[in-house]
Amino acid sequence: MKNELLRMVEKRQMGIHCGIPSFCSANKYVIETALEQAERQDDFVVIEATSNQVNQYGGYMGMKSIDFKNYVYKIADQLHFDKKKVILGGDHLGPLPWCDEPAAEAMGKAKVLVRQCVLAGYQKVHLDTSMKLGDDDPNVRLSDEVIAERGVELYCVAIEAYNDLLKDDPDAVRPVFVVGSEVPIPGGSQAASGEMEVTRVEDFENIILAYRKAFARHGLKNAEKDIIAIVVQPGVEFGEDDIHQYDRYAARKLCAKLKQYPDIVFEGHSTDYQPYGKLREMVEDGIAIIKVGPALTYAVREALFALSMMEDELVPEGKRSNFRQVLEHEMLKNDKDWKKYYTGTELEKHLMREYSFSDRSRYYFSKRPVEQAINTLFANLDEAGIPVFMLHQYMPLQYMHVRDNKVKCEAKELVKDAVRIIVENYNYAVKMNYMMETVNM
Repeated sequence: MKNELLRMVEKRQMGIHCGIPSFCSANKYVIETALEQAERQDDFVVIEATSNQVNQYGGYMGMKSIDFKNYVYKIADQLHFDKKKVILGGDHLGPLPWCDEPAAEAMGKAKVLVRQCVLAGYQKVHLDTSMKLGDDDPNVRLSDEVIAERGVELYCVAIEAYNDLLKDDPDAVRPVFVVGSEVPIPGGSQAASGEMEVTRVEDFENIILAYRKAFARHGLKNAEKDIIAIVVQPGVEFGEDDIHQYDRYAARKLCAKLKQYPDIVFEGHSTDYQPYGKLREMVEDGIAIIKVGPALTYAVREALFALSMMEDELVPEGKRSNFRQVLEHEMLKNDKDWKKYYTGTELEKHLMREYSFSDRSRYYFSKRPVEQAINTLFANLDEAGIPVFMLHQYMPLQYMHVRDNKVKCEAKELVKDAVRIIVENYNYAVKMNYMMETVNM
């Protein structure tokens, strides 16, 4: 069976300005919503996990690659969604979780991770070797040649794993690959606010050339056809409290150069919080794979906070979930996932823990006390019933959807509806041009 991402590239070669969103999240409410929207549209859906979330040591989700696959597939089965329409992806696959270790050790662990992902049936593989490793010179920029050589080493591992997979599953879909060095770290930029620098045309072409040469050194004549996308910085990013919106004028030279490479598209990371019109422009301009992660769980957190505030009004103190307090307690008890990112006064750090666009609270949603608090919150509100006038106060968008009979006034459904708004923005961006007449590229 042909990889659907290849079909997307072929459509773009025909002049159809289509694309595909990639939902980078292991949150169950996000995954449920993404699958439900794909079912409504009778379409495929890309769901990715980062190397920090899921790896051979469990990641912060406590899952290996096969566990993540089974986790997503279980949700699909519960929703009666065709699992063949799920495209699993691995984001930032490479030595990122082990970048403080010497190159040989870090790359060895990266190879294990890549192999496990492919054997688990991942069809989209982002080979990210852009970071310096423990014994790389900290004062010298990591060259495109080194990045490409390490990337090709991982590619070879992936193809070997795919050939092994075919022995057990002759119908297994061959994975496609995404490469590139212009990759923000997962969770958004830590840089100060300022003007974003778009990837230079020469840097984009240099990474392509570097991979071509690395493939040639390894005797891989047809490997280039497996690379469908290059990660670039098109000028979008978000930090703790700011968002850089896409400026197609600033990205015009980079996007124009892409027309000379019809077999690939751009992949845009950190497109979170972009208005749907900007997302549409990105897809039109060749940034056909648009990835979103923290914005999805931010919507979950925002909705849960609103529900928690309603619970305070509707439920006696002794029965409340105290969700916000439980979440804060867990974040303070285990601070490794936010402490080095959030700085300032105690008040400023508290506000970032709760409201930052980077949404590092998502690392704690799978903790048992937090899960239990969410379940109690849902049960309390469903038992008490949410008055529509209170829903209007705290969740005005969801109020309109309840009013129009688009969603039930139930706690979990209200959370998923908040996520659905984000998902629909991305689906709009990649689908709106399907009916355009073919244009000359």
